[in-house]
Amino acid sequence: MEDWTDKYRPKSLGEICGNERAIATLRNWAYMWNEGNVPKNRAVVLAGKPGIGKTTSALALANDFGWIVLELNASDARNATTIKKVVTSGAVNETFDDHGRFIPSNRGGRKLIILDEADNLYERIEKSENGSDFSDKGGKKAIVETIKITNQPIILIVNDYYSLIKGSGEILKQICTVIQYYEVNSDQIAELLKRICREENIFADLKLLKTIADRCKGDVRSAINDLQSISLNRQQVNIQALDVLGYRDREKIIFDVLRDIFKTRNIQNIKDSIYNIDVAPETFLLWIAENLPREYIDIDDMIKGYETLSTADLFFGRVFKRQYYGLWSYACDIMYGGVSTAKTHNYGNVKYYPPTWIKEMGKSKTTRGIRDSVVKKIGVLCHNSNRKSKEFLLPHFKYLFRNDTGFAYRMKNRLDLSESEIKYLLGEKYMHKMKDILRFSEKTDEKQIEIKASVSNLNEKEENKKEKGQEIKQPSIFDF
Repeated sequence: MEDWTDKYRPKSLGEICGNERAIATLRNWAYMWNEGNVPKNRAVVLAGKPGIGKTTSALALANDFGWIVLELNASDARNATTIKKVVTSGAVNETFDDHGRFIPSNRGGRKLIILDEADNLYERIEKSENGSDFSDKGGKKAIVETIKITNQPIILIVNDYYSLIKGSGEILKQICTVIQYYEVNSDQIAELLKRICREENIFADLKLLKTIADRCKGDVRSAINDLQSISLNRQQVNIQALDVLGYRDREKIIFDVLRDIFKTRNIQNIKDSIYNIDVAPETFLLWIAENLPREYIDIDDMIKGYETLSTADLFFGRVFKRQYYGLWSYACDIMYGGVSTAKTHNYGNVKYYPPTWIKEMGKSKTTRGIRDSVVKKIGVLCHNSNRKSKEFLLPHFKYLFRNDTGFAYRMKNRLDLSESEIKYLLGEKYMHKMKDILRFSEKTDEKQIEIKASVSNLNEKEENKKEKGQEIKQPSIFDF
């Protein structure tokens, strides 16, 4: 199924939802280039939250003016050598069209150079499988030098403007025009969602569309994704359809926070994002731990990240064990701030996943419930606590239950074990004894129990001998 964010991506600046002033400023800057008047600031910085139209504006601008696009993002090598080879070369040279024909600048031949995620240029050392250097070393300095001499328009796209201008990027404040993008008005997003519904022949409740627009907090991409999710295989949707987004929305926010932690170093922004997630800090630590090795490929970054998580986990433990709630804020700061600042490299986009531990615990919830029920019954019988019964008695109880049929008969009656509890105690390997145990009558006396148990045990021994090819001895009355 085609992604609606790509299907309905605006092809022209006039189609973009919201940020009219920013788009007007960007268009005027492009007009100067198109008319041959190189503007004072040869590059612009599009700054703002994800999903509000920055990259779309850059691509729509190129389409409006017929410019060829040269784009680099975080998944590309962006070190000084690559910047000079690809970007600088493209910035100072003239343009060829897609058919190889030369188009000089004075005839409208322009290349639009787009550097996405420019605020994530960190010093990193990373090699691809073919040996290519994927480090960002010296990349920011090379961009500054390129902007000073460029003969082609350059757009830098950032989520965090202050990360871009710190350090060697401070001069960018003087040589770039900053165009700030803001959250899109919810009414404008609702109108866009209406248009998409008309195109897709979907009858949608207007209240539903307004609610989606309000909930996305100005993120157009998020609103479109939500609409597509609830409209899957449907021709009519109402407000009740939002129920399916409940848990997914929470995960989406968590993924956004993870992206802030792994991709940026702005601690204040990360701290603000943390307040938007409805997850306990000690649980969110599991989310970070699950995705840290996916993000931090460099072993040193991974080690530093896990060391900070270990310290945070230690603090959380002291909070719960000793009620030292004053350590809570320190644990949270170490958890996200330590991981964010542990990286020395910049990595490409990766897919994040929920914690495996939570998923496995969800799968085993029923089994754990049955186990606890058995443990409680053993504890009552033996006058032990549940903890001691689980840790010390349960393993031996399982062994006897599986290997001594008489014991299993008696315990089934005495503890009033259910079918599911018997299955749990037997396990897969001894499930063949299940029918005999269930058929056994509670009124059978102890002597009959011993006889039946002995017969069952002998039958089992015979089966084992058959498998080993040993001689089988016929049972007699003396065996009982």
